[in-house]
Amino acid sequence: MFTGTPTSRRSFLYLTGSLAAGIALPVVAAGKNEGKEKESEVNPVEDLMREHGVLRRVLLIYEEAISRIKGLKELPHGVIEDSAGIIRRFIEDYHEKLEEDEIFPRFQKAGKFNDLVKVLLLQHQAGRRLTDTILKLSVPEELKPAKEKEESSAAMKQIYQASPLLNKKSQHTKHEPAPVMEEFIRMYRPHAAWEDTVLFPAFRSIVSPREFDELGEKFEDREKELFGKDGFEKMVESVGEIEKKLGIHELSKFTPKI
Repeated sequence: MFTGTPTSRRSFLYLTGSLAAGIALPVVAAGKNEGKEKESEVNPVEDLMREHGVLRRVLLIYEEAISRIKGLKELPHGVIEDSAGIIRRFIEDYHEKLEEDEIFPRFQKAGKFNDLVKVLLLQHQAGRRLTDTILKLSVPEELKPAKEKEESSAAMKQIYQASPLLNKKSQHTKHEPAPVMEEFIRMYRPHAAWEDTVLFPAFRSIVSPREFDELGEKFEDREKELFGKDGFEKMVESVGEIEKKLGIHELSKFTPKI
């Protein structure tokens, strides 16, 4: 029992109250900070969807490049090659590999969307073949080794049944990547849309909350391993630089004039 003076008693209560608050406040603050940090983490489905955003922006670059090729307008050097390189490194070798290793097998095991998964896998393979061709055709013929020139010609004959691509305004026949990029765009727009609206929204229903969270961490670790810290942000910047070369880096440019 406390036997001191009222003044000392008030001092004691003040002191003990301050100590209690001093101990409790950091715990509460830590809890709040931890919650905010956890909320800010990107889950695996959000991660895959935002990577589709990178894909869609490259498709816009492809469309602009196709328009310039067909209109015989100036196309900055390296635009197609750099864009196809992003598709190869970030979309095919990373994003699609995650889907093939971590997403598709879980749906197959659960017996859900098996037919859709089969189509998506086939389209991944087709996309890689198209990217191979785009990369080959994006390098000027004069810069290719003789063997590579022969391979490029053979690939075009296989795709277009030996029918050369003739630009009506040009006086010579040349092989161009435009038709191949058009095939790529035609396939990947619905491909990404089906994943975003059908497959990914159903993913939570076939995994436990713990497994879902662990996959988010696994995806993040893989991204850092391949592209370093802030890999996604760096890739978005790379896409933005290509967009600037083409003058399509401002969203307002896509607003129709009405």
